[in-house]
Amino acid sequence: MEFRKVFDTIPDQFDKYRPRYSQELFDSLIEYADIGPGKTVLELGPGTGQATDPILNTGCDYNAIELGENLYEKMKEKYGDLPNFHIINDDFITHDFAEQKFDMIYSAATIQWIPEDIAFSKTFELLKPGGTLAMMLTVSDYKSPNEDLYAGIQKVYDEYFRPETVYTHGGFRYDNATSYGFVDLEKREFCGRREMDTDTYIAFCGTHCDHIVLPEPYKTKFYDGLRTAMEEHGGKVVFKDTYVLYLTKKPL
Repeated sequence: MEFRKVFDTIPDQFDKYRPRYSQELFDSLIEYADIGPGKTVLELGPGTGQATDPILNTGCDYNAIELGENLYEKMKEKYGDLPNFHIINDDFITHDFAEQKFDMIYSAATIQWIPEDIAFSKTFELLKPGGTLAMMLTVSDYKSPNEDLYAGIQKVYDEYFRPETVYTHGGFRYDNATSYGFVDLEKREFCGRREMDTDTYIAFCGTHCDHIVLPEPYKTKFYDGLRTAMEEHGGKVVFKDTYVLYLTKKPL
């Protein structure tokens, strides 16, 4: 199974434990792109709505395309009764949007799963002149709040993290948007903080794509090792998050 499809196997866990983004980020984005009633928006791969509510609640014409069938059903369950909510279950790479055009297209840790040339050229084509492409992601630091805990967790990874398929994702360059016709690229950063107990941290780790497919006997040993490391260091992990927002426009 492709890593980009594996999240669809855990829709409820994904919905409960995947991180959200800061309200400050959304306030900045909504103001920048002037999103509200009368504006048409497309979210790429919304998952179960980790970045959906603040945009949908502006009253815009919200559209989404979700690859995973179970994630798609979860989105319909949560938002399907809202008149400005529209979603399709398909692959952005191959989907034909016909004559649809959008004032904003945005991605929350999704666009990097699409080959760069398709991601930027297709979003460029789908945007109206002057439209916004917004790309957000979370960069997390749990080392500096507790270096001893971090060292303990890394030891568990070294001993037991043996996925059958190595996750090599990470080559997507957000700042390459300008090579495909986009202009006025800028990067904004916002701070956040998450605190998890042992059970929550282990459940959260189980939502990472390469952790989901970890084979036995390593899977049990890995999660048992994480639990032991957490309990030996106070049963709490703190994440210092940086929410990164890339903004760029299609020229008028």
